[in-house]
Amino acid sequence: MVQHPPSRVAANDFARQWEDVRGDVLAAVDRVGRSGWLVLGEEVRAFEREFADWWGVSHAVGVASGLDALEIALRCAGVAPGDRVLTTPLTAFATTLAIVRAGAQPVWCDVEESGGLDLELADAALREAPTIRAVLPVHLYGHPLDPVRLERLAREHGVVVIEDCAQSAGAERDGRPTGTVGAAAAVSLYPTKNLGAMGDGGVVLTADEGLAARAGAMRDYGQIDRYEHTELGLNSRLDELQAAILRSALLPRLDSWLARRRAISKRYADALRGSRLNPVEAISGPSACHLFAVEVADGDPAAVAAELRANGVAVGRHYPFLCPDQRAARGIGECLGPLPVARRLSEREISLPLHAYLTDDEVENVVEVCWAACA
Repeated sequence: MVQHPPSRVAANDFARQWEDVRGDVLAAVDRVGRSGWLVLGEEVRAFEREFADWWGVSHAVGVASGLDALEIALRCAGVAPGDRVLTTPLTAFATTLAIVRAGAQPVWCDVEESGGLDLELADAALREAPTIRAVLPVHLYGHPLDPVRLERLAREHGVVVIEDCAQSAGAERDGRPTGTVGAAAAVSLYPTKNLGAMGDGGVVLTADEGLAARAGAMRDYGQIDRYEHTELGLNSRLDELQAAILRSALLPRLDSWLARRRAISKRYADALRGSRLNPVEAISGPSACHLFAVEVADGDPAAVAAELRANGVAVGRHYPFLCPDQRAARGIGECLGPLPVARRLSEREISLPLHAYLTDDEVENVVEVCWAACA
């Protein structure tokens, strides 16, 4: 008898999402087309208001990508060329790239066991290096960092905190959403994110009205009025079409999507206890559960990942190369020590499928394949 591998469990399933959101998306597109206004109009303004309300902040500024949101947030918060910015080595390279694009220099500090910046090490680094101007932490995997300790860093060391919330839409700690501690925060709307556009996009979040106004100008060539440019800005405008789709079809579903992600994550965590796949969990939560990262406790992570894929389970790696190890980063920053926790996670982490459209049967299939691979 010929044996067929189980059906593939995808890391994301945009086709299923489309079946759910299609009617609302098409209505939003039609609304924009009928309006005759395609760039920086009422749809963007409405989405900014609604997203700020959902997140619990005063101001949201829609931009073209999460990378641009980080760069704009850094620049508008006063990070200038030559400044040093303390950040994490374990993240998407966009975090480092935004610092460099702002003209600053990254300083990489190790992470804690949940994958986020180790705030005790950050505190020690700031005491030893008072020339560091800003801190750019990442709420990695959707796990929230401690807001009280982040505030203390800013207050005691006089540094600017810019939060990278690319993966943390919906995460809270001590009753406070991520992105509400620092001078500003950056959100990615890349399609794979918890709230992902049908294309790319990003948002700058802030409680500072002046910073929000400057970010709004910077995304539009640095204009404060038509043809009046006060600084060298970017062309980084969230499209009207994307804003309309986000506010009409996607944002209204976000809370239910988050609930489903959390339910799947809990099932994975409960089912995998005692296996060789150790969940990388939030220290405190609730997490946004953007990724379900596990650390392969023993054996070859690449071999485990290959076996899972061979049995129909899509597996990711987040992130196999630390930012300071990238060829593009040669000569541009400083590592504070050997970064042992970040290196261990980068070498041993794999990510299991996690999205709101996974069925219960698919979740159980993932669990069964994981146990079989670790037998």
